[in-house]
Amino acid sequence: MSTNPEPKTSIIVRELDKLMAANEGHANSVDSFAQRILGAKSVFVAGAGRSGLMGKAFAMRLMHLGMTAYVVGETITPGIAESDTLVLGSGSGGTGSLVGMAEKAKRIGSAVLLVTVNPESALARLADDLAVLPAAVKESSSESAATIQPMGSLFEQGLLLFYDAVVLKLMELKQLRGDTMFGKHANLE
Repeated sequence: MSTNPEPKTSIIVRELDKLMAANEGHANSVDSFAQRILGAKSVFVAGAGRSGLMGKAFAMRLMHLGMTAYVVGETITPGIAESDTLVLGSGSGGTGSLVGMAEKAKRIGSAVLLVTVNPESALARLADDLAVLPAAVKESSSESAATIQPMGSLFEQGLLLFYDAVVLKLMELKQLRGDTMFGKHANLE
């Protein structure tokens, strides 16, 4: 007698739903991030590894919204200024290169926004605004954030969902629809 195991995608979706529901003050974080980003002259986005890939997707969405957005480390990224905002995604909140970026941005007077697992981290202490996604970090696992997925996958997926929620809030604030944003989509593909 064989049983059909639950599809892995169903488990992942359930994990994501639990993660996003566990983010206390989630709506407030989304609103606060959107307001700060809307008030920035330019937005700089960074993250290490796979979190950085989620950040690149977020920067692209900001560009589609007509905002000036850069990915830290790209060849065309200018210097950050006081009127700008740095958005960081870091599960651990302790990635050395990101801590250095946040410290420099703070010295310049830029706002620093952080999405992390660890609200007690070095980056959290530097952040002007913080969103906490209580997933397990890649180095360990947590009973409160049980996942079948390897390393930081759940955090990275939650990070992209959080960033997309911020984009939806920005669309609302700027009174934009998806079809009106299409003019900013790449056309040299």
